[in-house]
Amino acid sequence: MKNISLPLFMLMVVSGLAQEPAPQIARQGQVSFFSYTTVENIEAINNHVLSILDPSDHKIAVSMLMRAFVFKKALMQEHFNESYVESDSYPKATFEGTILDFDPYLEGVQTKMIEGQLTVHGITKETNIKAHIENLKGNYSIHGDFQVAIKDFEIRVPPVVEKNIAKTIAITFQFEYTPYKTQ
Repeated sequence: MKNISLPLFMLMVVSGLAQEPAPQIARQGQVSFFSYTTVENIEAINNHVLSILDPSDHKIAVSMLMRAFVFKKALMQEHFNESYVESDSYPKATFEGTILDFDPYLEGVQTKMIEGQLTVHGITKETNIKAHIENLKGNYSIHGDFQVAIKDFEIRVPPVVEKNIAKTIAITFQFEYTPYKTQ
């Protein structure tokens, strides 16, 4: 170390600090939804959600199997998969977006908007989501919530139960990322 000149040492330190943040993966993210109704609230949770975060270009992608949502009542789960989201025909929901004004080097929590495309039930819509992004020494976590109108994704509700199903569903999400290793 004695033989390295001060300018060369400073260059090594600065270039080490300036490295782009590595891509991150959340293999068991969580997405849940809640629908208030006068008869019975409907809620479900999916703990098998995959998300990739690339802090260097501010991109995020999410993919989940619709059948992985778990309900308190088996009949609700059956109706959800067969009648509403038609999981056999539309097995996945995805989101691909960009985190606006994101600083991947800033430690702590940043509240940012994520603009992207949400695909549910075979329909893709532009969606803006407010999220809280935490960077703790290069380990990221993201959580937030947003609303989805079921009519936007052409999810049909039979007239008989139309009054029992909310027109807007509250979605919450939580992702804990670890560095993504390609090998």
